[in-house]
Amino acid sequence: MSPNAEGLSRRVFLFLQGPHGPFFNGLGRMLRDSGAEVWRVGFNAGDQAFWFDKASYIPFLDTLEQWPAALSDVIDSKDVTDIVLYGDTRPVHARAVELAKIKGITVHVFEEGYLRPWWVTYERFGSNGNSRLMSLNVEQMRQALDQSAAPSPPPPSHWGDMRQHIFYGALYHWFVMFRNRRYQNFRRHRDLPVSKEFRLYFKRLALMPFHRVQRHWATARVRWGGHPYHLALLQLGHDTSVQSHSDYSCMSDFLEDVIKGFAEGAPAHHRLVVKEHPLENHREPLHRCVRQLARAYGIADRVHYVPGGKLAGLLDEANSAVTINSTAGQQVLWRGIPLRIFGKSVYDKPEFVSQQPLPSFFAMPMPPDQDAYRSYRQFLLKTSQIPGGFYSRRGRRQLLRGVADMMLNAKDPYQSVQGCKEAQTPQLRLVE
Repeated sequence: MSPNAEGLSRRVFLFLQGPHGPFFNGLGRMLRDSGAEVWRVGFNAGDQAFWFDKASYIPFLDTLEQWPAALSDVIDSKDVTDIVLYGDTRPVHARAVELAKIKGITVHVFEEGYLRPWWVTYERFGSNGNSRLMSLNVEQMRQALDQSAAPSPPPPSHWGDMRQHIFYGALYHWFVMFRNRRYQNFRRHRDLPVSKEFRLYFKRLALMPFHRVQRHWATARVRWGGHPYHLALLQLGHDTSVQSHSDYSCMSDFLEDVIKGFAEGAPAHHRLVVKEHPLENHREPLHRCVRQLARAYGIADRVHYVPGGKLAGLLDEANSAVTINSTAGQQVLWRGIPLRIFGKSVYDKPEFVSQQPLPSFFAMPMPPDQDAYRSYRQFLLKTSQIPGGFYSRRGRRQLLRGVADMMLNAKDPYQSVQGCKEAQTPQLRLVE
């Protein structure tokens, strides 16, 4: 046996919760093919349904308070060397990361791509506001790129994951709603009852043709109107990036700040376009909220609402954009459009994100430093961004080709670029 193969035989991967659908199952199978041992802890019937190797499945049936002790027992009994999870702030994952640091275990963190829609993020120990990117400045990234011998990343294939994302979300919640009798102690990390979440996913699927027509006319009205306009990019209010990495707890509060700032600072002939998140399932009545706020601030005829859909068409002619910390901000910066954000984000760098007060920003937004952003983007592409997707079959195939070797590498994605310092593991904020 070669030294490399001998090293691989000692790797034991423990999977926790992953993205909806079969991606984690496929990744586990590939790691098993490499010579590693693979286990999966499941917390509900949805987790169990998408893990097809029943012999390696470990159901967790106790309460959250018992989870750290149960995880410690699994780690010790299986000689676990690596933990794999999707999103690092839900309670079961945050506690796992804390325990892994104590025991010297590597944590592999997956997230939606920072440069989505055609990439996935892979980091170690933390993502988003807990990412190591938060402590790296643009000059350090440029120095790393100058010293790096890493090849340029392959271009991503282009496909649409949105329908598959919604489908797997609905199917996952169906299992949790109707097949969860075994997991009596399961508590979701979100406050919405699973039955309501399932109904919202199902309704979203059923109404997709109607929403497509709505988007078409709302977008056409903005583009044909001839007025300069600014974009407010909404996020999912329950998403980790909002709940753990910003001071907002819902989109309504963010909308009030944005509409107030626009009313106070934007020229009278400018318009504000509020762009809904593509996966918004309307647990908040956002459209009604926008209408009420626009009337309250005397700009009802200057605010437009676009339900879901793709962003590119609206960005092409936008004067500026504001968001909490959406990854859509990357698309804004790539086009050289001024951007203002209101939460912790991996792209919050002073070279290309405005720090102006909102009224001043809407009056005369400061453009980003395009050279600095290109360096930042290239650094991401050479490190933590992997072409592919979690949900479509083609997306999973491309993702699996690139990620397994990265996970088996002793160096994390940022260490793999020459000149990067030893990875740090920042303190996590939990989603309560």
